[in-house]
Amino acid sequence: MKRYGAIFTIIVLAACGTPEPTEQGEKQQPEQEETAAPFSELEDKYGARLGVYALDTGDGTTVAYNEDDRFAYASTHKTLAVGVMLQQLSLEELDSQIRFTEADLVTYSPITEQHLDTGMTLREISDASIRYSDNTAANLVFNEIGGPAGFKEALRAIGDDITEPERMETELNDVNPGETRDTSSAKALAESLYAFSLGDALDEERQTLLNDWLIHNTTGDALIRAGVPDNWIVGDKTGSASHGTRNDIGILWPPDEDPIVIAVLSSKDLADAESDDALIAEATEAAVRLLMDDFE
Repeated sequence: MKRYGAIFTIIVLAACGTPEPTEQGEKQQPEQEETAAPFSELEDKYGARLGVYALDTGDGTTVAYNEDDRFAYASTHKTLAVGVMLQQLSLEELDSQIRFTEADLVTYSPITEQHLDTGMTLREISDASIRYSDNTAANLVFNEIGGPAGFKEALRAIGDDITEPERMETELNDVNPGETRDTSSAKALAESLYAFSLGDALDEERQTLLNDWLIHNTTGDALIRAGVPDNWIVGDKTGSASHGTRNDIGILWPPDEDPIVIAVLSSKDLADAESDDALIAEATEAAVRLLMDDFE
Protein backbone atom coordinates (compact mmCIF):
# COMPACT_ATOMS: atom_id res chain seq x y z
CA MET A 1 0.00 0.00 0.00
CA LYS A 2 1.12 3.55 -0.68
CA ARG A 3 1.19 6.52 1.67
CA TYR A 4 -1.26 9.40 1.58
CA GLY A 5 0.59 12.38 0.23
CA ALA A 6 -1.90 15.03 -0.91
CA ILE A 7 -3.14 18.10 0.91
CA PHE A 8 -6.78 18.14 1.90
CA THR A 9 -9.11 20.42 3.78
CA ILE A 10 -11.43 18.50 6.06
CA ILE A 11 -14.48 19.44 8.04
CA VAL A 12 -14.53 17.85 11.46
CA LEU A 13 -17.95 17.02 12.83
CA ALA A 14 -18.04 16.76 16.61
CA ALA A 15 -19.78 13.76 18.14
CA CYS A 16 -20.67 12.89 21.69
CA GLY A 17 -18.57 10.08 23.13
CA THR A 18 -17.27 6.99 21.39
CA PRO A 19 -19.75 5.46 18.92
CA GLU A 20 -21.59 2.40 20.14
CA PRO A 21 -22.17 -0.62 17.89
CA THR A 22 -25.49 -0.42 16.10
CA GLU A 23 -28.12 -2.96 17.13
CA GLN A 24 -29.14 -3.80 13.59
CA GLY A 25 -26.21 -2.66 11.51
CA GLU A 26 -25.32 -4.08 8.13
CA LYS A 27 -21.96 -5.35 9.39
CA GLN A 28 -21.36 -7.96 12.04
CA GLN A 29 -18.68 -7.64 14.68
CA PRO A 30 -15.68 -9.79 13.60
CA GLU A 31 -15.39 -13.05 15.53
CA GLN A 32 -12.57 -13.23 18.07
CA GLU A 33 -10.80 -16.13 16.34
CA GLU A 34 -11.11 -14.40 12.98
CA THR A 35 -9.63 -11.25 14.48
CA ALA A 36 -6.77 -12.93 16.32
CA ALA A 37 -5.36 -15.01 13.48
CA PRO A 38 -3.70 -12.35 11.29
CA PHE A 39 -2.21 -10.51 14.27
CA SER A 40 -0.89 -13.66 15.88
CA GLU A 41 0.79 -14.53 12.57
CA LEU A 42 2.38 -11.09 12.45
CA GLU A 43 3.68 -11.51 16.00
CA ASP A 44 5.35 -14.76 14.97
CA LYS A 45 6.71 -13.24 11.77
CA TYR A 46 8.34 -10.27 13.49
CA GLY A 47 9.06 -11.78 16.92
CA ALA A 48 7.00 -9.06 18.54
CA ARG A 49 4.00 -8.42 20.75
CA LEU A 50 1.09 -6.50 19.24
CA GLY A 51 -1.77 -4.46 20.62
CA VAL A 52 -4.40 -3.33 18.12
CA TYR A 53 -7.66 -1.43 18.38
CA ALA A 54 -9.59 -0.07 15.41
CA LEU A 55 -13.00 1.59 15.51
CA ASP A 56 -15.35 2.26 12.61
CA THR A 57 -16.96 5.49 13.81
CA GLY A 58 -19.89 5.02 11.48
CA ASP A 59 -21.39 1.93 13.05
CA GLY A 60 -19.23 1.31 16.12
CA THR A 61 -17.72 -1.94 14.82
CA THR A 62 -14.32 -2.67 16.34
CA VAL A 63 -11.32 -4.87 15.69
CA ALA A 64 -9.35 -5.62 18.83
CA TYR A 65 -6.29 -7.71 19.65
CA ASN A 66 -4.52 -7.49 23.01
CA GLU A 67 -6.31 -4.15 23.16
CA ASP A 68 -6.01 -3.84 26.95
CA ASP A 69 -2.35 -4.88 27.22
CA ARG A 70 0.07 -2.20 28.31
CA PHE A 71 2.82 -0.83 26.06
CA ALA A 72 5.14 2.15 26.39
CA TYR A 73 3.17 4.89 24.66
CA ALA A 74 6.35 6.70 23.53
CA SER A 75 5.76 9.77 21.35
CA THR A 76 2.10 8.98 20.67
CA HIS A 77 1.46 11.01 23.84
CA LYS A 78 2.34 14.19 21.95
CA THR A 79 -1.01 14.34 20.14
CA LEU A 80 -2.98 13.88 23.36
CA ALA A 81 -0.87 16.41 25.26
CA VAL A 82 -1.42 19.01 22.55
CA GLY A 83 -5.12 18.13 22.67
CA VAL A 84 -5.11 18.90 26.39
CA MET A 85 -3.36 22.21 25.79
CA LEU A 86 -5.95 23.12 23.14
CA GLN A 87 -8.64 22.47 25.75
CA GLN A 88 -7.00 24.85 28.21
CA LEU A 89 -5.89 27.77 26.02
CA SER A 90 -7.67 30.21 23.76
CA LEU A 91 -6.65 30.29 20.11
CA GLU A 92 -5.11 33.70 20.76
CA GLU A 93 -2.96 32.26 23.55
CA LEU A 94 -1.50 29.77 21.08
CA ASP A 95 0.33 32.71 19.55
CA SER A 96 2.13 33.43 22.83
CA GLN A 97 5.91 33.41 22.39
CA ILE A 98 7.79 30.89 24.52
CA ARG A 99 11.51 31.31 25.15
CA PHE A 100 13.83 28.41 25.95
CA THR A 101 17.56 27.85 26.24
CA GLU A 102 20.10 25.29 25.14
CA ALA A 103 19.79 23.72 28.60
CA ASP A 104 16.16 22.87 27.76
CA LEU A 105 17.09 20.92 24.63
CA VAL A 106 16.86 17.14 24.79
CA THR A 107 17.75 14.45 22.29
CA TYR A 108 15.95 14.70 18.95
CA SER A 109 14.74 18.26 18.76
CA PRO A 110 15.11 19.10 15.05
CA ILE A 111 12.85 22.16 15.13
CA THR A 112 13.33 23.74 18.54
CA GLU A 113 17.12 23.61 18.26
CA GLN A 114 16.83 26.05 15.35
CA HIS A 115 14.94 28.64 17.42
CA LEU A 116 17.07 29.20 20.52
CA ASP A 117 17.53 32.86 19.65
CA THR A 118 13.91 33.67 18.85
CA GLY A 119 11.76 31.21 20.77
CA MET A 120 8.55 29.82 19.27
CA THR A 121 4.83 30.34 19.65
CA LEU A 122 2.78 27.61 21.30
CA ARG A 123 1.17 27.04 17.91
CA GLU A 124 4.60 26.44 16.37
CA ILE A 125 5.62 24.27 19.32
CA SER A 126 2.52 22.12 18.87
CA ASP A 127 3.31 21.75 15.18
CA ALA A 128 6.89 20.71 15.98
CA SER A 129 5.78 18.22 18.63
CA ILE A 130 3.20 16.45 16.47
CA ARG A 131 4.52 16.79 12.92
CA TYR A 132 8.22 16.36 13.66
CA SER A 133 8.07 14.53 17.01
CA ASP A 134 10.37 17.19 18.48
CA ASN A 135 11.07 16.14 22.07
CA THR A 136 11.89 19.58 23.46
CA ALA A 137 8.65 20.87 21.97
CA ALA A 138 6.83 18.04 23.74
CA ASN A 139 8.36 19.08 27.06
CA LEU A 140 7.36 22.69 26.47
CA VAL A 141 3.78 21.46 25.96
CA PHE A 142 4.09 19.48 29.20
CA ASN A 143 5.13 22.69 30.96
CA GLU A 144 1.98 24.42 29.76
CA ILE A 145 -0.40 21.70 30.99
CA GLY A 146 1.10 21.05 34.42
CA GLY A 147 3.60 18.35 33.54
CA PRO A 148 2.81 14.63 33.53
CA ALA A 149 0.52 15.08 36.56
CA GLY A 150 -1.54 17.71 34.78
CA PHE A 151 -1.59 15.56 31.65
CA LYS A 152 -2.88 12.59 33.65
CA GLU A 153 -5.58 14.67 35.31
CA ALA A 154 -6.80 15.94 31.95
CA LEU A 155 -6.90 12.42 30.50
CA ARG A 156 -8.92 11.20 33.46
CA ALA A 157 -11.39 14.02 32.79
CA ILE A 158 -12.11 12.64 29.29
CA GLY A 159 -12.52 9.11 30.63
CA ASP A 160 -9.03 7.70 30.08
CA ASP A 161 -8.16 5.92 33.34
CA ILE A 162 -5.55 3.66 31.72
CA THR A 163 -2.80 5.95 30.40
CA GLU A 164 -0.20 6.57 33.14
CA PRO A 165 1.94 9.65 32.50
CA GLU A 166 4.84 9.99 34.93
CA ARG A 167 7.94 11.35 33.18
CA MET A 168 8.87 13.79 30.43
CA GLU A 169 10.97 13.41 27.30
CA THR A 170 13.14 11.53 26.81
CA GLU A 171 13.01 9.45 30.01
CA LEU A 172 9.45 8.32 29.30
CA ASN A 173 10.73 6.12 26.48
CA ASP A 174 12.64 3.84 28.88
CA VAL A 175 9.97 1.36 30.01
CA ASN A 176 10.73 -2.16 31.18
CA PRO A 177 8.34 -5.11 30.83
CA GLY A 178 5.74 -5.08 33.61
CA GLU A 179 6.06 -1.37 34.36
CA THR A 180 2.98 0.81 34.20
CA ARG A 181 4.56 4.27 34.19
CA ASP A 182 4.38 6.00 30.81
CA THR A 183 2.29 3.18 29.37
CA SER A 184 -1.16 2.81 27.91
CA SER A 185 -3.18 0.36 25.86
CA ALA A 186 -4.23 0.36 22.23
CA LYS A 187 -7.87 0.80 23.22
CA ALA A 188 -7.21 3.65 25.64
CA LEU A 189 -5.04 5.56 23.16
CA ALA A 190 -7.54 5.10 20.34
CA GLU A 191 -10.43 6.25 22.50
CA SER A 192 -8.53 9.29 23.77
CA LEU A 193 -7.49 10.17 20.23
CA TYR A 194 -11.13 9.87 19.19
CA ALA A 195 -12.18 12.21 22.01
CA PHE A 196 -9.82 14.95 20.86
CA SER A 197 -9.97 14.48 17.08
CA LEU A 198 -13.60 13.52 16.47
CA GLY A 199 -15.44 13.52 19.79
CA ASP A 200 -16.51 16.27 22.15
CA ALA A 201 -13.25 17.04 24.00
CA LEU A 202 -12.52 19.97 21.64
CA ASP A 203 -14.66 22.35 19.64
CA GLU A 204 -14.68 22.15 15.86
CA GLU A 205 -12.08 24.88 15.30
CA ARG A 206 -9.58 23.26 17.65
CA GLN A 207 -10.26 19.80 16.22
CA THR A 208 -9.57 21.06 12.72
CA LEU A 209 -6.26 22.52 13.92
CA LEU A 210 -5.25 19.29 15.67
CA ASN A 211 -6.26 17.08 12.75
CA ASP A 212 -4.40 19.27 10.28
CA TRP A 213 -1.19 18.72 12.25
CA LEU A 214 -1.85 14.97 12.27
CA ILE A 215 -2.60 14.85 8.55
CA HIS A 216 0.64 16.67 7.78
CA ASN A 217 2.77 14.52 10.09
CA THR A 218 6.23 13.90 8.63
CA THR A 219 7.23 10.76 10.58
CA GLY A 220 4.58 8.20 9.63
CA ASP A 221 4.95 7.34 5.94
CA ALA A 222 6.07 3.76 6.59
CA LEU A 223 3.55 2.92 9.33
CA ILE A 224 -0.26 3.29 9.36
CA ARG A 225 -0.14 5.30 6.13
CA ALA A 226 1.62 2.43 4.36
CA GLY A 227 -1.20 0.05 5.32
CA VAL A 228 -4.02 1.84 3.50
CA PRO A 229 -4.62 3.01 -0.09
CA ASP A 230 -3.01 6.25 -1.20
CA ASN A 231 -6.36 7.97 -1.80
CA TRP A 232 -7.26 7.81 1.91
CA ILE A 233 -6.66 10.80 4.15
CA VAL A 234 -4.52 9.76 7.13
CA GLY A 235 -3.58 11.69 10.25
CA ASP A 236 -1.24 9.94 12.66
CA LYS A 237 1.34 10.20 15.43
CA THR A 238 4.16 7.71 15.70
CA GLY A 239 6.31 6.64 18.64
CA SER A 240 9.43 4.60 19.42
CA ALA A 241 10.88 3.42 22.72
CA SER A 242 13.07 0.75 24.28
CA HIS A 243 12.41 -2.96 23.74
CA GLY A 244 11.79 -2.46 20.03
CA THR A 245 8.68 -0.44 20.73
CA ARG A 246 7.09 0.97 17.60
CA ASN A 247 3.66 2.58 17.75
CA ASP A 248 1.29 4.58 15.62
CA ILE A 249 -2.12 6.03 16.42
CA GLY A 250 -4.26 7.74 13.85
CA ILE A 251 -7.46 8.64 12.07
CA LEU A 252 -8.22 7.17 8.65
CA TRP A 253 -10.66 8.87 6.30
CA PRO A 254 -11.61 6.45 3.49
CA PRO A 255 -13.31 8.13 0.51
CA ASP A 256 -17.06 8.52 1.09
CA GLU A 257 -16.88 6.58 4.37
CA ASP A 258 -16.92 7.43 8.05
CA PRO A 259 -13.49 7.77 9.68
CA ILE A 260 -11.69 4.89 11.35
CA VAL A 261 -9.71 5.44 14.54
CA ILE A 262 -6.81 3.05 15.02
CA ALA A 263 -3.96 2.37 17.43
CA VAL A 264 -1.25 -0.19 16.69
CA LEU A 265 1.34 -0.78 19.41
CA SER A 266 4.26 -3.21 19.39
CA SER A 267 7.24 -4.25 21.48
CA LYS A 268 9.87 -6.98 21.75
CA ASP A 269 11.61 -8.82 24.56
CA LEU A 270 15.13 -7.42 24.34
CA ALA A 271 15.79 -3.88 25.51
CA ASP A 272 17.94 -3.08 22.46
CA ALA A 273 15.74 -4.86 19.91
CA GLU A 274 15.16 -3.18 16.56
CA SER A 275 11.63 -2.03 15.81
CA ASP A 276 9.75 -2.84 12.60
CA ASP A 277 7.77 -0.22 10.72
CA ALA A 278 6.45 -2.90 8.37
CA LEU A 279 4.79 -4.66 11.30
CA ILE A 280 2.68 -1.58 11.99
CA ALA A 281 1.77 -1.20 8.32
CA GLU A 282 0.78 -4.86 7.96
CA ALA A 283 -1.22 -4.83 11.20
CA THR A 284 -3.06 -1.74 10.00
CA GLU A 285 -3.95 -3.40 6.72
CA ALA A 286 -5.14 -6.52 8.56
CA ALA A 287 -7.33 -4.46 10.91
CA VAL A 288 -8.93 -2.48 8.10
CA ARG A 289 -9.61 -5.64 6.10
CA LEU A 290 -11.51 -7.01 9.07
CA LEU A 291 -13.52 -3.80 9.40
CA MET A 292 -14.33 -3.23 5.73
CA ASP A 293 -15.81 -5.90 3.49
CA ASP A 294 -14.83 -4.04 0.32
CA PHE A 295 -11.28 -3.07 1.33
CA GLU A 296 -8.78 -3.45 -1.51
